[in-house]
Amino acid sequence: MTSVADPRHERLRAVRRVIRAHGAERPAPDVKADINVTPLVDVVLVLLIIFMVVTPMIASGVAVDLPRTAHHSRKPDDGRDIIISVTHDDQVYVGTRRLPRLEELGPAIRAEQRKFPDKTVFLKGDLRASFGTMRRALQTLREAGIADAVLGTEELTRTH
Repeated sequence: MTSVADPRHERLRAVRRVIRAHGAERPAPDVKADINVTPLVDVVLVLLIIFMVVTPMIASGVAVDLPRTAHHSRKPDDGRDIIISVTHDDQVYVGTRRLPRLEELGPAIRAEQRKFPDKTVFLKGDLRASFGTMRRALQTLREAGIADAVLGTEELTRTH
């Protein structure tokens, strides 16, 4: 019994012979396994810029317009302050938490100092806040046992 070869198998064998013949003549291409790090560097730089811009806003508490003084003492924000903010409409905040009444400032500060005993108190008063509210805030701090509170100001810039 003679078997008749399938024409499809013959064509497949012919294609394989051609591929082997041509593959042996040309050199194998150089394969580069380098990783392109440019997109990674771009993403990391963008994230770095975002963190550099956002981080000071996180630690500052509530934004207020501070009074300006000529002899301003610079103190870097090292995150070691309990920040109290008094806004222009006489609202009082500890960090970013609004206190419903000024009378709650003493217990809130005592609770913060129990959690973080090494932190100092930093009082930021808006320049449009009433003097009475600022005086009552300082008196409440004194009654809470805070003997030393730092008052926040901005440096007065002189134009000549």
